[in-house]
Amino acid sequence: MERREFIRTCGCCGFAAAAASYLDAFDLPARLQRPDVKTDEGGLWAQLDRAEERLKHSPFLVREAELNGYIHGIACRLAQSHCPDLRTYVVRSPYFNANMAANGMMQVWTGLLLRTQNEAQVAAVLGHEIGHYVSRHSLEQLRDAKSRSAFASLIGVVPVAGTLAAVGLLAGGFAYSREHERTADAIGVELMAAAGYPPLEASRVWGNLLQELAAEKDWSGEPEKRSLLFATHPPTKERQATLLERAQAMGKADLDPGVIPMRRAISPHRYAWLEDELKRRRYGESYALLTRLCADNGEDGEAVYFLGELYRRRNAEGDAELAFRGFQKAAALPGVPPEVHRSLGMLHQKAGRIPEMRAAYTRYLQAKPAAEDAEMIRAYLTEGS
Repeated sequence: MERREFIRTCGCCGFAAAAASYLDAFDLPARLQRPDVKTDEGGLWAQLDRAEERLKHSPFLVREAELNGYIHGIACRLAQSHCPDLRTYVVRSPYFNANMAANGMMQVWTGLLLRTQNEAQVAAVLGHEIGHYVSRHSLEQLRDAKSRSAFASLIGVVPVAGTLAAVGLLAGGFAYSREHERTADAIGVELMAAAGYPPLEASRVWGNLLQELAAEKDWSGEPEKRSLLFATHPPTKERQATLLERAQAMGKADLDPGVIPMRRAISPHRYAWLEDELKRRRYGESYALLTRLCADNGEDGEAVYFLGELYRRRNAEGDAELAFRGFQKAAALPGVPPEVHRSLGMLHQKAGRIPEMRAAYTRYLQAKPAAEDAEMIRAYLTEGS
């Protein structure tokens, strides 16, 4: 029996046994050949090709060459001989998601990149998606009549990927069975290790997502099933434990997870992505993310500023004071954006502290004289004068 076939069937014959021992030296199958367009499978590939062409023109596509090259390099490092068949697209959407279609089109959403602490964690998710691809899971799924309906919806929303409606449809279009997810997890950690990444980081990805989920429940009381963030990759405790056990059996914990290259790649984009994150208004999840960023990066003025912004925008009882303290702390840290002074000015203005408001707004304009809202801020400065 070929290794790929063994992996695909191990869920049916008792995955618990397979989880206890990792798959040594997993061999990727040969590169997938494009099916004849006259076949059922070929027709699906043709539709995916058309969807990919529309994706190329989406306003949500991140077109910065350096970031795209970096992500594509990670994918190729994992995919090995399949690299020539992969096309990676970074899509601006604040949700944790990546998916890979049967024709080799891979989408990586900025919400995922914002949440991963190092290159190895990105590799964990991309390796999982490549596992689905080489096992042809999406084709199995789309042969089902119900999946065809989901696929039709998916194709229709590709040009606007990143909108809330698209998130829901993409989640449905790429929701795999438990067996498929387990198989992709098993392949993914094998590809990680072969590419020189510590497999332990795979379990940490899902552990971080579980923390976000718990924080959202604490803040809003919303149950897990209502969170779009986890629609495609449910981060169950069982899944985290299985990945941890597999990684411990494999060892290789001393491999470099790639913290510095990851930070360097996303640094120019992080402010915009954090703005997108707060616009989701999932303040529990955002709180868990921001506190993790603050812990990971030490004296990080940008992350501390956004934590203050979270409280200011939520505006619940006591939040104004928490926001004020956060902004004061952030203002003294390196890397803080000029907007910290604008936010302080807004708090002073709301509280009727006009001299303090003017001082904060003046500092904002000095730091960012060409800001888009500069004229509005100047108007505030003249009020009452």
